[in-house]
Amino acid sequence: MDYRDFIVFPIVAGVIYIVAYVIRPSVTDEVTRRYFFPALTVKIVGALIVGLVYQFYYGGGDTFNYHTYGSRYIWEAFWDSPESGLKLILSDGYDDRGVYRYASKIAFFRDPPSYSIVKIAAIFDLFTFSCYSATAALFAVFCFVGMWQFFQTFYQQYPHLHKGLAIAAFFIPSVFFWGSGLLKDTITLGCLGMATFQIFQIFIVKQPTFWRVTMLLLSSYGLYSIKIYILLTFLPAAIVWVFLFNLGALRSQAIKTIIFPFVICAAGGLAYFATLKASEDNPKYAINSLARTAQETAYDIRFQTGRDAGSGYTLGELDGTLGSMIALAPQAINVSIFRPYLWEAKNPFMLLSAFESLALLLTTLYILVKRNLKVFSAALYPNTFFALVFSLTFAFAVGVSTYNFGTLVRYKIPLMPFFVVSLVLMLDYSNRDRNVDVLEPTEY
Repeated sequence: MDYRDFIVFPIVAGVIYIVAYVIRPSVTDEVTRRYFFPALTVKIVGALIVGLVYQFYYGGGDTFNYHTYGSRYIWEAFWDSPESGLKLILSDGYDDRGVYRYASKIAFFRDPPSYSIVKIAAIFDLFTFSCYSATAALFAVFCFVGMWQFFQTFYQQYPHLHKGLAIAAFFIPSVFFWGSGLLKDTITLGCLGMATFQIFQIFIVKQPTFWRVTMLLLSSYGLYSIKIYILLTFLPAAIVWVFLFNLGALRSQAIKTIIFPFVICAAGGLAYFATLKASEDNPKYAINSLARTAQETAYDIRFQTGRDAGSGYTLGELDGTLGSMIALAPQAINVSIFRPYLWEAKNPFMLLSAFESLALLLTTLYILVKRNLKVFSAALYPNTFFALVFSLTFAFAVGVSTYNFGTLVRYKIPLMPFFVVSLVLMLDYSNRDRNVDVLEPTEY
C-alpha cells in the first residue's frame, strides 16, 4: 500500500457508486434492486481483502506480480513514451523490441495468459494512476457486471427464486473473495457470466443484436486467452443447453421423445467439434493431450508450487492416460465441491473453505435424500442440466489436475455459482405439486 491507496481509491470508489446509482434503475426491478449495491459492495470489499491477504499473510504473490511487478511498468512506460506503453499493451508477450527496458522487469511478460491480466490492469491503471486498490476495485466491477448478467439469466426465468439465485451469483464466500481481486479468476468469472447471459439472449430468447454478439465474442475470447480450459468445459454444456431449449419448444411429447436422443448426439458432436477448434492453437489442451496435461499440472501444483502449503491431497495414480484420469472422476468431483473436510483444514483459509464445503454437502444430501425422485427428473430440465453438466465437468477437470486445496479453492470458483443454481432449481422443482415434464421449456 502507498499514498495512492488513500487518495485515489476513495475517488474511484465514489465514481463507481455514482455510476452504479445512475444505471441501477435500467438494470433492476423492484425485486432485484435490493441486491444491486450489496452485491457490488461485497465484490469491492473482497478485492481489498485479497490485496491485504497477499501483502500481509502471504507476503506477495500473483496479484502483486500482475500489478506492482507488471502493469505498473506499462503505466510508467506510458508516462515516458505513450508509444512504448502502447507497444506493451499490444504485445503478445514475446516481442520486446523497443520496450525491453520495461518488458524485462515484468514478471509475467513471457506467459501470455498471465500477461493478458497485466495488460488489463495496465489499461485500468491509466485511470487510477496505477493505484493498486483502485485498479483492483475496477477488476471487481468487471466481475460484478458479468455476474449480474449471470443472475439475470436465471432470474428472468424464475423470479420467485431471487434469493437463492442471488446467493449463487453474489454471496458464496469463496467466490466473492477469490473472484474479486486483481487475479485471473476475477476476469474469467466475469467473462463466464457475460457469455452465459449473451448465449441465453441470442440463442434461447432469440433476440440477437450486434452488441450482444460482440459481447459474446469478447467474453469467449477472454476465456480463451486467459484460461482456455474454462471455455473447453463451458462450450459443450452451453451447446447442449441451447439444443434442449429448442427441443422443448416442440408441442408434441411423442416427437420430443423421438428426437431427444438425436438432439443429444448432435449437440455432443457439435460440442466435440467446438472443443477441437477451441484447443487447436494450444496443443496442451488437445483431446489426445488432456490426460498428460492433467498429470503434469497436478504433480507440479502438488509437489512444486504447493509443496510448502501443507494442503496437498491425492486421488490416486495418474499415469497420463485418459483411462486413469476418467477413473478418478468421482473422487475429483467430490474433492472439488465437498472437500476439504473439516479435519483436513490446515490453516484458517482452509477452515473457511471446509465450512463452505460442508454446507454444500449437507444441502446436496438434503435435496437428494429428502426430496424424492422428482429431483432426478428435475435434473433433466434444460437450465438444470446445463448448470449440472458444466459444474460437474469443471469439478472433474480441476479436481483431477490440482492436488492442492489452497490452489483448488481459487480454481473451482467458476463452477460454484452454477452448482448452487442447480441446487436451487432442483429444490424448487421438487416442491412443485405437478409432475415434472423434463422436456418442457421453462418460461421466461
